[in-house]
Amino acid sequence: MKVSMVRTWLFGAALAAASAVSLAAHAQGALSGADIYETRCKACHDGGNPRAPSRADLAQRAPSDIVQSLTNGIMKAMAQGLSDDDKQAVSVFLTSAQTQAAPPPPARPAGQEMPQVAIKGGVVGTDPKCTVNSPIQAGASDWTSMGVDDASTRFQRHPGLTAADVPKLKVKWAFSMTGGGQPAVVGDWLWVTNRSGKFYALDTKTGCVHWSVDDLVSRTTPVVIKSPISPSGWATFISQSDRIVRAFDAQTGKEIWRTGELEKHPVSVLTGSPVVAGDRLIVPISSIEEAAAMSKTYSCCTFRGSVTALDLKTGKQLWNTSMIDGPMKTIRDKASGGKVQGPAGAAIWAAPSVDKKRGLVYVVTGDSYTDIDTNGDDAIVAIDLKTGAIKWRRQVTEHDNFVMGCGPTSQSGNCPTPMGPDYDFGATPVLMTLAGGKQVLVAGQKSGIVYGLNPDTGALIWKTIVGMGSALGGVEWGIGADDKQVYVPISDLVYLFNTKPDAPKGKAGVYALDPASGKIVWSAPAPDAPCVYASDKGRPSRCAKAQPAAPAVIPGMVFEGGMDGWFRAYDSKTGKIVWEDSTTSRTYSTVNGIKGQPGGGIDGMGPTIAGGMVFITSGNNGAARVGSNGVNVLLAYSVDGK
Repeated sequence: MKVSMVRTWLFGAALAAASAVSLAAHAQGALSGADIYETRCKACHDGGNPRAPSRADLAQRAPSDIVQSLTNGIMKAMAQGLSDDDKQAVSVFLTSAQTQAAPPPPARPAGQEMPQVAIKGGVVGTDPKCTVNSPIQAGASDWTSMGVDDASTRFQRHPGLTAADVPKLKVKWAFSMTGGGQPAVVGDWLWVTNRSGKFYALDTKTGCVHWSVDDLVSRTTPVVIKSPISPSGWATFISQSDRIVRAFDAQTGKEIWRTGELEKHPVSVLTGSPVVAGDRLIVPISSIEEAAAMSKTYSCCTFRGSVTALDLKTGKQLWNTSMIDGPMKTIRDKASGGKVQGPAGAAIWAAPSVDKKRGLVYVVTGDSYTDIDTNGDDAIVAIDLKTGAIKWRRQVTEHDNFVMGCGPTSQSGNCPTPMGPDYDFGATPVLMTLAGGKQVLVAGQKSGIVYGLNPDTGALIWKTIVGMGSALGGVEWGIGADDKQVYVPISDLVYLFNTKPDAPKGKAGVYALDPASGKIVWSAPAPDAPCVYASDKGRPSRCAKAQPAAPAVIPGMVFEGGMDGWFRAYDSKTGKIVWEDSTTSRTYSTVNGIKGQPGGGIDGMGPTIAGGMVFITSGNNGAARVGSNGVNVLLAYSVDGK
């Protein structure tokens, strides 16, 4: 897969126990938090792995967040054998001993609040309960799914504000949460998941809490629909990190149904948001087996990405389609015990897009994990909505066989030979209708290449090299489109700090493409701009201008955030920046009681625009571990902050 990609913030704490997957029976009762960290966590978090949060980053998080991740979150399968006391011990070790040795936080401009101890301890404020819980009422500019429409264009046609209003946008309120994702909005209600285990329904105007669910760890965008399955007439569906999907009454937060585990593989996860297609819910399934493969005791690899269709009324599984065909084969026996197997991989990290006209759902897949090649990885795939049958599959990169931790010092025995470039997909494909009525399916890859395909056959119409591409480069989290152009953010993070004289500098920025030809219409390189990362702890910030997040589009404007915490709006005709805000230039007094909440990098989920407001998460813990604060801030912008 893309070890960069999505395993992203989810990966936050997930990689910590990668070497412990097979140690389910290991008794840790006699070990201290330091001992557990040394034997189970250090290899990833002190090893300079660019996709794992460092020990200093983990110190920014709440002990309860780390315990939650080990108990019910993404690390659950990888923390087998740890007792409750063990989990508590390592969480306290990480968040107290490490923090006490840390340098003081960076100075901020005069008049701005400094981060408080409350941030180190997690979100300890009190959720402000709404005094009025008015019925949910649909509006003209609702944003009810990750991609806003079936085609996943991320184009808000009725934003409730004009292009002329954009330069007047100011923060109206802020809300602290751990690992917040992209929200969904209907009327003046907002739903958002996060890594702390709290699923919130907020008021868009004030940020007060209508209700919350306390046992739901997720990074996915809620899907909200009007439906008779819910007593209130409104339902929301969430994919949890632990492979369970749940349906709730969107008005009350009461559960309607929940599935069992959609995938039994112990390191599988749900990272891509589900989508509604008629009477069914389409759920993509991914994994972090690339990380588990770092352990020499782990038999790599057996996970295969898939798509599941659920009955919208009951949650019953209707079909499941694997992205890899053929039987599992043994490649070799490992000297340390166990086997290397395959083919495996092709995780689906991104949300699907839906083509009701053709009765298809489109997904994109991650890389292969082993030496046994498959045509299911690094592919764009069309699946029949009714039956789950694959109609066509277009693989764009062959032999991309990749797991983490490989190199001269690796002792895992799981590394493919040769290693692939890790060019998988993490951005949902977008279906566009051209001026003459023909349609093109557009997909962006971490290679930096954008593809235009015939949605009937999967035939390649065009491909355009936009970014340099790398494991943390190219197109990462998403693309967007209006009726005329495709908008492509480029990360190219690994090239930004290369100081060698002749080294390429990357192409971080936003690009507009003609969907008929793939021609680049305009380019807007990411500016060099100052930022302040709270995790720097007194060190100068190396502001990363990479732009991996998904964009949002309104008539005349394209919104995009960067790892340096800058949030910008671009003129869709010219690429000129017409508004920008540094989310790290100040701290926030949040509506849930946190004083001095810092902002941070914007990496992963993109903005949501609805009802004249713009919502974005700053400080998101992304794949690149840049600008992460542990605790993030959901920012709500409105015209003049009113």
